[in-house]
Amino acid sequence: MAAQDRTLLSVEGVDKTFTLHLQGGKVIPVLDGLTFEVNAGECVVLGGRSGAGKSSVLKMVHGSYAVDAGRILLRRGDRVVDLARAEPREVLAARRDTIGYVSQFLRVVPRVAALDVVAEPLRLRGLAAEEARARAAAMLARLGIPERLWSLPPATFSGGEQQRVNIARGFIERRPLLLLDEPTASLDARNREVVIELIREHLADGVGMLAIFHDADVREAVGDRIVDIEAFQAAPTGVPA
Repeated sequence: MAAQDRTLLSVEGVDKTFTLHLQGGKVIPVLDGLTFEVNAGECVVLGGRSGAGKSSVLKMVHGSYAVDAGRILLRRGDRVVDLARAEPREVLAARRDTIGYVSQFLRVVPRVAALDVVAEPLRLRGLAAEEARARAAAMLARLGIPERLWSLPPATFSGGEQQRVNIARGFIERRPLLLLDEPTASLDARNREVVIELIREHLADGVGMLAIFHDADVREAVGDRIVDIEAFQAAPTGVPA
């Protein structure tokens, strides 16, 4: 991957298996030779049936899952880092300044106010507290979270409200690569449209996205192309490929 081109992420020949340690070390093959790229300003959608490994791909790119073989090349400024072989500190650095991630579940420190949960990524980048909280407030309002809830911890919210806080936190800044795992799954039609708007704004600013959408309308509205994960399914153990 050339640092001067538009490619943000290049997944090359990635294999993945899971070992079930509680079942005698049984090995479950998942992916074989997974290969694709994500360019700046492009939304690449992972396709395939439930259980095919789409969320696992996002976790491998995020550095949460190890890979068995292959490379995951991420462009960070003028450098290219292989996340499949990078030291933990380098993966953490990539998460701080290059990779954003909107997962299906909100994981935050208990008892922290929703406003501060959303503002935190900006604070970590050095933005003043007042400005970070003002931008967080605008994002929460845009996603329909009433102001009376901003001072409360998200753990007290409904599932849909928690997901909107999750989305607000993920979209509050523009990192070069954004991973999206079913961001609209718990949302009503109005908030789905808001998320579509946010995605389009980020794409227009050159953010590259790797996404999972089970909602066909959202997929068609923002997806540039689909990578069929099932085309890279590993053969079951003992079965010829």
